[in-house]
Amino acid sequence: MTAEQITERMLADAVSTMEMMSTALGVRLGLYEALAGGPLDARGLADKTGIHPRYAREWLEQQAASGLLTAAADEEDPYARAFALPDDVRETLLDTDSVNYAGVLPGLVVSLAEILPQVAEAYGTGDGVPYAAYGPGTRHGIGGMNRPGFRAGIADWVAALPDIEARLSSGPARVLDLGCGTGWSSIALAEAFPAAGVHGVDMDEASVAEASEHAADHGLADRVTFACADAAEPGATGPYDLVCTFEALHDMADPVAVLRSAREFLAPGGAVLIGDEKVAERFTAPGDLLERLNYGFSVLHCLPATRAEGAAVEAGTVLRPGTVRSYAAAAGYGGCTELPIDHDLWRFYRLDPS
Repeated sequence: MTAEQITERMLADAVSTMEMMSTALGVRLGLYEALAGGPLDARGLADKTGIHPRYAREWLEQQAASGLLTAAADEEDPYARAFALPDDVRETLLDTDSVNYAGVLPGLVVSLAEILPQVAEAYGTGDGVPYAAYGPGTRHGIGGMNRPGFRAGIADWVAALPDIEARLSSGPARVLDLGCGTGWSSIALAEAFPAAGVHGVDMDEASVAEASEHAADHGLADRVTFACADAAEPGATGPYDLVCTFEALHDMADPVAVLRSAREFLAPGGAVLIGDEKVAERFTAPGDLLERLNYGFSVLHCLPATRAEGAAVEAGTVLRPGTVRSYAAAAGYGGCTELPIDHDLWRFYRLDPS
């Protein structure tokens, strides 16, 4: 790219970043929820949400200029101009079970910006930034973005392991979910397979507490349990028919130890299911959008958070297939098979002990 093209790209990126932050502001203040009830002008939005009318007017105009809201015909009084939330935007920002849901993504991005001074310091010292330091924006962002995918797709993912699907369907069966976060993968597994009990493990105390609340809210506390522990030493009582880890292996300080522990917990004939980032087979530059997305998360979050755990291995978000295969071999597995599961963001693997 020429210098002029780079400058144009920086300006476009700045616009996108500020629009993302403005969307995060709207989510945080409940402005989209207020608009879901019908069109509002600035004073109406202010009355409904408790914000100042002048801020309400500016935010509404900015959102319309960015294309997320639609504006009524121009009024002489800008405070009387009504704005509406289109159905597709409502689905994307407010419907937490829609596969198109992305309402927590702006808050996730903002949380990465908020922690940037600590990340910069870690780059100088070589230390890390603990996962908990990223706060609820990151925790809810990761959990909220993955939730609809888990609930809509996890049964199909397990179906790619037909022998394991048969076990979970007929029961009684047991599943160990390593790196479960706020619990949506564990809950989705229990919903898809009523004959199975699921035990989720995660190192983040706040995530585990929320996971337990989610399971109770969905009436699954009798079949879905959670514990705060290291996935390499989960303190669980085996055996398990399925051990799984979704979008978490690349975040683990010692993934080989985790996979070795998972193998030891397997019942005879059991298997390990891994879902992790669908990155390129090897490094190339420039990368496509998915490669850039994963490197962005790695630079700002995944690598610093992993280094904070005293990492034996520092994969970062960009976990390539060859690296997964090498982890599996080092952990003593006889087979590591890439599964034919169609997914926009993740690649799936089956690991067999022998």
